[in-house]
Order: sequence, then structure tokens, then C-alpha cells
Amino acid sequence: MSSEWDLHRELIKDYDNRYDYNGVSGDRLARRLHLLSEIGLTEDKGSMRIGFSQEEKQAKELAIEWMKEAGLAISKDGAGNIFGRLEGKDPEKPAVLSGSHLDSVPNGGHFDGPLGVLSALEVVEAWRASGYQPDVPYEVVIFSDEEGARFNSGLTGSRAMTGTADIELQGELTDQDGKSFEEVMNGIGLSTETFAGAVRNLEEIETFVEVHIEQGKRLEQNNLPVGIVEGIAGPSWLEFDFIGEAGHAGNTPMTERQDALVAAGEFIRNIYDLPREYSDSAVATVGKLNVYPNGINVIPGKVALNVDVRDIFEETRNQLIERIEKEAARISKELEVEYRFRQTLKVDPVPIPDHLKEKLGQALEQHGIEPMELPSGAGHDALIIGHYLPVAMLFVKSKDGVSHTPDEWSSLNDCVQGVHVLKSYIESFS
Repeated sequence: MSSEWDLHRELIKDYDNRYDYNGVSGDRLARRLHLLSEIGLTEDKGSMRIGFSQEEKQAKELAIEWMKEAGLAISKDGAGNIFGRLEGKDPEKPAVLSGSHLDSVPNGGHFDGPLGVLSALEVVEAWRASGYQPDVPYEVVIFSDEEGARFNSGLTGSRAMTGTADIELQGELTDQDGKSFEEVMNGIGLSTETFAGAVRNLEEIETFVEVHIEQGKRLEQNNLPVGIVEGIAGPSWLEFDFIGEAGHAGNTPMTERQDALVAAGEFIRNIYDLPREYSDSAVATVGKLNVYPNGINVIPGKVALNVDVRDIFEETRNQLIERIEKEAARISKELEVEYRFRQTLKVDPVPIPDHLKEKLGQALEQHGIEPMELPSGAGHDALIIGHYLPVAMLFVKSKDGVSHTPDEWSSLNDCVQGVHVLKSYIESFS
């Protein structure tokens, strides 16, 4: 922890106190964002709270303390998901859920995930200040391992809650240190068995709404603090191994080489051009690559890499995945290396229901904000839940569209306006 680090100070220095009304406190939100940021703080002033780590667990425990102080009844499932429940005037009605996650990518930012959790909690704090009780039960939720940085297979907690996690595949996963999923879960007091038992009766839930930073520039370009998500792209994660033959860099003639990195390099370069052939909203990214044996004077014998493929349209996303695998096969044959392929995550896109977008639009207008709809290229827990329940999302403006780095930033003015919109939206349910 750095004595110079003070996220609260940076957030509050430009805050307009006029946004403190109806029980919402910008100072409280900023202070809690800071306290969470101290857990797993990196030398670059980023966040290091990998899914199912002690740091993620510590962040959840801190949030649980705040939930209890706000009067919420706490429950935890076998995947480590946390639920803080406030009973409605009619406790028999299905609940409205809101929240996000507290895990991060390696050396990530301090808003992606925590802002959604704390915004949902701030709604409860505001109600407590005025003695308001909603008509329907309300739950603040913290999902486990949304980012998926540890096992290259994210949205883990929401998949467990909805019963869509492949338990057999989950049990086969290992992290970068060679630890199995079971070992990692045991380290935080859970197991594969508890994970399999995390499925919730979805009839208990009416809808889910998630607040998240935009991770793009559209709101900034339109000078709007908050926007409505119109649809969420479905991510697919692909694992490729290119297997050649390691050899001495000096003694192996160029004509006799089976260089796995040459194959991987051509593959990566070609992937860059493929998405635009299928859809304007399709994207494909190679963000993780490992070379073996990784010696300066050794011909690479194996390269393992991961491809992230996304689109808001299911058909073109699937066509792109098929084309990427064909490209791997073509290059492997041409360069006389082998390839292996496995899909570790495939989630269909989710459109946001029109009636929920209308509700969000009305909530924005209540606070003098022009409603704007925009797509989400990133996957979120709302994406998983949206295949089974009506979901909605609010985006909060991101400075320069930066995310997943220590430079990630959303002003406190924008964050608090997001809380007000969320609060009005949730109060519209009866």
C-alpha cells in the first residue's frame, strides 16, 4: 500500500456537492472506492484482485461490512457470490437485483466492477437516510470472478448462479501457477461441489440491472454522464496451441525448421483483418501468448495463445469463430506444424428489452440527462443473466474510453449521477 495513494482525494476535489440529494452521498461513494482500491494495490497504482484470490475475498468481506451497516441481510452461495437483501413491502414478490463484481484483471483499474457494486449499495444508503422501503425486495449482488483472468474463463459467478457453468470443464481448468480449480477454491473455503450447488431459483428474481463504466468514448464524445446499454455483445474465448519442434537457433537450417512462433505470428496478423469481413461490430483480439521454451537461442517448439472474439450479432460472431479455426488449420498445414483448438467460453449476445430501456430513459430524464443508447462490446454478468431474466445496464462516462489499466477513470460527478438514475429506475418497480 502506498502512503501517497488517495483515490478519495482525487475523486472529491472536483466534486459538485449539488449532486448530494435524496440521501445519496458522493463522499461516501468516493471513500468506499478508495478503500477497495487499497486491496491489491499495485506499484503502478492499479488493481490486482484476481478471481478467487485472497484479495478478491478481502474486498468482498469489506463490502459485506458495509452491507450489514446498511441493514441488508447477507447470504453467500457456493461460488462465493454475495447477496445483500432488503425486504420490500411485499416480500413475496420477486426481487430486483443490482450489482457487479470486485475482481480485476492484472494491474487493472478501480472502477470496472466496484462502481456497480457500490452504486447498488448507495441506493440502499439513500433509502435508509429517508426511511424509504421499496415495494419489491431489493438485493445488492457481488459476483465472483467476472473478469476470468485466472482461468481464462470469466463470468464465473453469474454462470454458477444461473446453472450454465460446465462443472466438468470448470474442474479441468488450471491457473498460471498450475493450480487446479479445486485447489484454488479450497484455498478460499469453497470447492467444486459447493460451486455446483450455487444454482439459484430464478423465479425469485424479477430483473437485474448493472451499472458499469462505459469502457469507450461515446458518452464522452456526446458530453453525457450516463447512457443506456441497448445490447451486450457475446464473447467467445478460444485457446490455440501451435506445436512445432524446438531446436538450436544456430545449428538448424531455415529449410528444416518447424517454428511454432512463425505460425502463431502469421495467425495473429491475419486475425486482425478478419472481423471486418463479417460485421461492423465484430472484433477479435489476441491478448495472451506464451512461447515455449522461451529461450533466446532456441527455436520455439510451442506457442499457446488465446483469442477473444465478440459481436452483438450471434450469427456473424459464430461465422467469425469458424473462419479463425480454418485459418489456424491452413497456416499449420502450410508451415508443417500441428495445432490444437479449444473453446473455453461462448456466450450468446443479449438485447436489452424495450420496456426496460424505456424505464431507464424516463429515469435519465428525471435527472435532466438526455437518454442515449449505445452497445456494449464487453461482456458483463448481465450478459449471462440476460439469457434467463430481463436485464438492463447503465453506462457511466469513461475518461478517454480507457479501461483495464491503472489509468481507468470516471469522475465522481458522473458516478453519482449514475447512482441517482439507478435509484429512480429501481423505484419504478412495484
